Amino acid sequence: MTIGILSLQGDYPEQRRAIARVTAEPTVLIRTPKDLETIEALILPGGETTTHARLLVSSGLAAPLAERIRSGLPVLATCAGLLLLASRLEAGPTGHEPASLGVLDVTLRRNDYGSQRDSFEAPIVVAGISGAPFPGVFIRAPRILLCGPGVEPLARRGEELVGVKCGPIWGLTFHPELTSDSRLHALWLASFRPPVAAKAPSGRRSTPARTPPGKSSPKRKR
Repeated sequence: MTIGILSLQGDYPEQRRAIARVTAEPTVLIRTPKDLETIEALILPGGETTTHARLLVSSGLAAPLAERIRSGLPVLATCAGLLLLASRLEAGPTGHEPASLGVLDVTLRRNDYGSQRDSFEAPIVVAGISGAPFPGVFIRAPRILLCGPGVEPLARRGEELVGVKCGPIWGLTFHPELTSDSRLHALWLASFRPPVAAKAPSGRRSTPARTPPGKSSPKRKR
């Protein structure tokens, strides 16, 4: 299976490293319509929404990308990637919002948690992830205002919805790729392929097993 990562702008290198931590499947950087031909899943990374939208049009990717997603391509979209998917963006102070693909029935408001200086990390409860809360990194994050029929809750910060899914499309307002916790990427992969084991970082270094007294250590095979 080949996983595509939209690579026109934004934190696609971080997404590529996050995927590499949970699977050995190959990844392809998506920059042209031809790059879409071989992929079986797609990640839309965070970045600058207006730039993303402009480059999607100038690269010729906008229409074929929307078509592939509508045909059932599994998608993980984070922050600006979620804005690209949305069917509606509520007008901000300027009154001008970038064009989106309109493939996910949600209404969003851009940068609704503040500026870059207002970035923060908060514990997130993700459906399907047990144990410790997931560390959500919010950077100029959008806010989910409304969800249409068929869009289900996926992640919450307290009572606030910060992640949704609709069939094979997953959208998050935060950045799981900017943490060392691989559980969310593993969960997304497991939703359309055999499960991938991933644990939250323990913060503890592993120590080698000690050899019982009176026994020699086993020799390594060369």
